[in-house]
Amino acid sequence: MAGIYIHIPFCKTRCSYCDFYSSIDISIKNKLIDCLCKELISEKQYIGEEAIETIYFGGGTPSLLDEKDFEVIFNTINSNYDTSQCIEITLEANPDDLDLDYILMLKKFPFNRISIGIQSFMDKELKLINRRHTSEQAINAVTLCQHNGFENISIDLIYGYPSQALVDLSMSIDIALKINPKHISAYHLSYEKDTVLENKLRRKEITAIDEETSNEMFKLFVSELKKHGFLQYEISNFSQQGFESKHNSSYWNGRKYLGIGPSAHSYNQLTRKWNVSSINDYVRGIDENKCIFEFETLTLNDKYNDYIITSLRTLKGASLERIEKDFGDKLLENCFQSAAKHINNNILVIQDGYLRFTSTGILLSDGIIADLLFVD
Repeated sequence: MAGIYIHIPFCKTRCSYCDFYSSIDISIKNKLIDCLCKELISEKQYIGEEAIETIYFGGGTPSLLDEKDFEVIFNTINSNYDTSQCIEITLEANPDDLDLDYILMLKKFPFNRISIGIQSFMDKELKLINRRHTSEQAINAVTLCQHNGFENISIDLIYGYPSQALVDLSMSIDIALKINPKHISAYHLSYEKDTVLENKLRRKEITAIDEETSNEMFKLFVSELKKHGFLQYEISNFSQQGFESKHNSSYWNGRKYLGIGPSAHSYNQLTRKWNVSSINDYVRGIDENKCIFEFETLTLNDKYNDYIITSLRTLKGASLERIEKDFGDKLLENCFQSAAKHINNNILVIQDGYLRFTSTGILLSDGIIADLLFVD
């Protein structure tokens, strides 16, 4: 089983924190759709004869696509892939795109999951990051989807805004719980190089929150969502029972996936490849039948490092039996030696044959994962 990710690199406006590849010029949209379909056909052997389990439209802003665009893409997928076992098809959407007409149009297609980029229910925070919707629009978008046949709704929230108070985050969480999404992703605001927000930080126009406050905000997320029946199945992802993101889980579980579109990444357990991060170069490459991607063949050490990075982000953790079976005694010993001090400090724990983070360790996860990687 494998997944397909389709990157739609268009946005109406540019968020001040975002460094994902996208463009506000949508004049080339029709041409891009044509090239996406050509790549779906030309690269289908990358994942072999695997049946497709999940399809994910990400971006950018996939909710800028119209009925004709979806029809062409789905026709291409269904004509070239085995979708008979596909159980999850997700569309990322902006709240202000989700009016009744658009939602009813989506019902004509096999979408069964909507991921809405809300980011905050505080209008002052939305304004700071240059989001083009308001809190009211976000609430209305979720409600409209729920009332028109979409049960499986995920929302993204960001915490750690400059000078954000715990009470502000608490209010956003309360509103989120009241509208009852099935899945919530909680991401800390990051200051990516050369973004508008990072430039403001360097000019001292804004002040980042301190680490202690950041940790308290994460703990608030965890405690409030767990209190309301959400499972923290991955460090930044919470779901009601049975509503985990199956597509994103395939990344963490090491399954094959094919990435389509500018800057999209693919993985087939033997190699990793990534497309050029330019719409114009992508389109030109497809038109001229030239290589639009770079790739690398994965060594045993690469595969081990990938497994550590992905598995430790999950609730289950890293299977010591799998490390021994798939990567050998040397890398298992590396794992034990690297983990020992963190186990002694109650940051990692071994339970039921799995190495996983404690609640304290989750707050330090990035650094600990780096410690466990094997470096030649």
